[in-house]
Amino acid sequence: MWEKVLAVWKTKDIRNNILFVVGLLVIFRLVAHIPVPGVNVANLRNYLQGNQVLGLLNIFSGGTMQNFSIVMLGVGPYITASIIFQLLAMVVPSFEELSKEGEQGQQKLNIYTRWLTVPLAFLQSYGMIRLLGQSSAPILSNLTPLRVVDIMFTITAGTIFLMWIGELITEKKVGNGVSLLIFAGIVASLPSGLNTLLINYDPSQFYTYAAFLVAALLTVVGVVFITEGQRNIPVSYAKQMHGNRLSGGASTYLPLRVNMAGVIPIIFAISLLLFPSMIAQFFVHANVVWLRNAALGTIQLFQGKTFYDVLYFILVFGFTYFYTAIIFHPKDVAENLQKQGGFVPGIRPGKETEKYLNQTMNRINLVGAIFLGAIAILPLLVQSAIGSANFRIGGTSILIVVAVAIETAKQIESQLTMHEYDIV
Repeated sequence: MWEKVLAVWKTKDIRNNILFVVGLLVIFRLVAHIPVPGVNVANLRNYLQGNQVLGLLNIFSGGTMQNFSIVMLGVGPYITASIIFQLLAMVVPSFEELSKEGEQGQQKLNIYTRWLTVPLAFLQSYGMIRLLGQSSAPILSNLTPLRVVDIMFTITAGTIFLMWIGELITEKKVGNGVSLLIFAGIVASLPSGLNTLLINYDPSQFYTYAAFLVAALLTVVGVVFITEGQRNIPVSYAKQMHGNRLSGGASTYLPLRVNMAGVIPIIFAISLLLFPSMIAQFFVHANVVWLRNAALGTIQLFQGKTFYDVLYFILVFGFTYFYTAIIFHPKDVAENLQKQGGFVPGIRPGKETEKYLNQTMNRINLVGAIFLGAIAILPLLVQSAIGSANFRIGGTSILIVVAVAIETAKQIESQLTMHEYDIV
């Protein structure tokens, strides 16, 4: 392990990329402590602790919401925009063509995603202002129309700034920028969380703390297990004559990971869980009775633990399949194998190989999706059993931190391997 760390540090390009990413994360944490003026931070934190959905949003935004920071929305609007365009790429022919045009098409989709992020951030910031304005304890003071617009523009600008930082991080290929921003926010909140836990420690609650620890360890082990697990599909290459030289005939394997989607299903699921409640805030004071009742019913529905837990599991399960379908294309893999003279033993090249890979990936995905969904709601179930309000957020944090750490370590290792090949 230490040899790899030393090798990474000695490789100038990788070292500079890592230091650049760390510098951007430090900037993010500094900006996260710049609050919007005129906010009662103490009342805001009390309100977040008593609200399940907003407490999760606080973690999802990297802990920026508890200070009502200028980047309080985090990268949530950007993730929502990404989900929208990925869905459109599956149902709208023009967007589907763009997604198949390689890097150029992806750049166009990224531009559309950035543009959609702006109105989404604007709407979400207004929803947050309306929501916090309904608190019994005053959080925002002197909310004149001009001040509301000023706060909305400030928060939207903060989201665009984080979106830019996230893309800069991704370009360095040492981790996903959006995931690392969330990761940095969670890790930064760990010291204060542990300090609070130690200060409020009650010996009579020993078994509660033990249950918390066991669930956390199970979550870590589970995430590592499904992230590292893979099915190796044997691949053989036919022997070919090139002049007087015989080539080919080698055997290798095609690795199919149990969870190709990584932590993305969790991030997508949390983003969608937060979205309905945020939209409903716009209509809680509507003049139309049925619309007002629908908005209040939606907010109450998402506050229900049973509904929330079931929906969370379903979304994680569904997004695991969805994102895997985006990044893994059996048809392309089968065509590439056929062009290179490769085949799966016992399976005919072409359509039969595509069908085999698709069926195999679906079976693997079923295990991965169920496992990932179960790990996601495990802390929620334990939280309901022990009655700890903080445990719900802790489980999701562990899930994201472990998965992002593994993903980042693999990308860095990949960069190191490529550098070694370049030297050779």
